[in-house]
Amino acid sequence: MLKKILLASALLAAHLACTALDVNQATVAELDSIKGIGPSLSRQILAQRDQGKFKDWADFLARVPGVKAKTAARFSDQGLTVDGTAYPAAPAKP
Repeated sequence: MLKKILLASALLAAHLACTALDVNQATVAELDSIKGIGPSLSRQILAQRDQGKFKDWADFLARVPGVKAKTAARFSDQGLTVDGTAYPAAPAKP
């Protein structure tokens, strides 16, 4: 029985890790599940979102202090989206 519970928990965690999380709809707990977003940053994100939804990643970066392109890319790699869109990948170096 314990093995079944652990398996179900592992499958749920894997599913949640692969599921996109939109910053315009996420709860504090969901934002906190993104590595690098803690309680303080979650509150900042929600405070800015209360002023109006984020239109795109550029809007998110402009309104959330301390989040720059590299950080946004890490958040996006973990499934965070803005209005359903992942952070644009950096162009490949020749």
